[in-house]
Amino acid sequence: MDKDTLKKEIIRLKEKHNVTIVAHFYQKDEVFDMADLSGDSLQLAQMAMEDKNPFLIFCGVGFMGESVKILSPQKRVLMPKIACCAMARMIDGKHFDDNVKILEKQGIKKEDILPITYINSSAEVKGKVGEMGGMVCTSSNAKKIIEKALTEGKKILFVPDRCLGENIAIMMGLKSCVIGDGKDPKEADIICYNGFCSVHQLFVPEDVEFYRNKFPGIKVISHPECMPAVCQASDFVGSTSQIINYIKELDPEQKVALGTEFNLVNRLRDKNTYVLSSTKPECPTMNETTLEDLYNTLKSIDDDKIMNEIQVDPEVAKWAKIALERMFEI
Repeated sequence: MDKDTLKKEIIRLKEKHNVTIVAHFYQKDEVFDMADLSGDSLQLAQMAMEDKNPFLIFCGVGFMGESVKILSPQKRVLMPKIACCAMARMIDGKHFDDNVKILEKQGIKKEDILPITYINSSAEVKGKVGEMGGMVCTSSNAKKIIEKALTEGKKILFVPDRCLGENIAIMMGLKSCVIGDGKDPKEADIICYNGFCSVHQLFVPEDVEFYRNKFPGIKVISHPECMPAVCQASDFVGSTSQIINYIKELDPEQKVALGTEFNLVNRLRDKNTYVLSSTKPECPTMNETTLEDLYNTLKSIDDDKIMNEIQVDPEVAKWAKIALERMFEI
């Protein structure tokens, strides 16, 4: 089936079965263009809560589909590909428990630890965090969440993205460390788990220097999943949505170099927009989903042989939802 026919069939089947298609900003264009709703991970979870259709097909990575199911358990959430974010795979429940034990051995009592997990984590990890009294954050609200958490007078254990944790610490004038880096965690305000985004690690300070030399006056924009040295050298650091809004406010003639995922940059690209990397910063797992996968998922509803439906253990979902709701309250 050619792409035009696939698109027509996707539209026909989603209307026939009252399906809402959602797509993350990092999805490839052929999939992104078919979405009824698009946004970053938190936006999509919130939009899904308000959506009235019984079926939702989520084009993204696994933890995003889990978040939608946790917040909207009545919905049937399907994914064309249950792709797994590399960062989210860097930590599971056992890794979380092991790192808490490491901190206990280093003289920090478990009851003195308040965990915060970046939304880029599994339901299992969100559940562990919720059970310990912690909460979820996103790249756009991490500073606000950490400010609130610090009022409890505990050590912040930030998982899984060390870069986001370190960047927020720098922004707030706080001390941070990464578990295993040789620093004394008792001296840190924010203790970071040693995880990272493989895509945003592609951006390095030399890239910033290159573009500043090539185009004097260029605006360098980066995502807080980038290493601290890149963020400190940038003119603006923000979440996906914040980056989009920031660029919209710029003079169209303003040259910008963007340090984030390629599909998003490519949609924003014009003669004055550049990728802040010599390597194509494309998320491999986000790019797993194809137009044919989307069609096959809809066809599985039509054939009553539903594929790739997201399920979350009820006990895990209970605590993960608590962690998410604590974020929403703030």
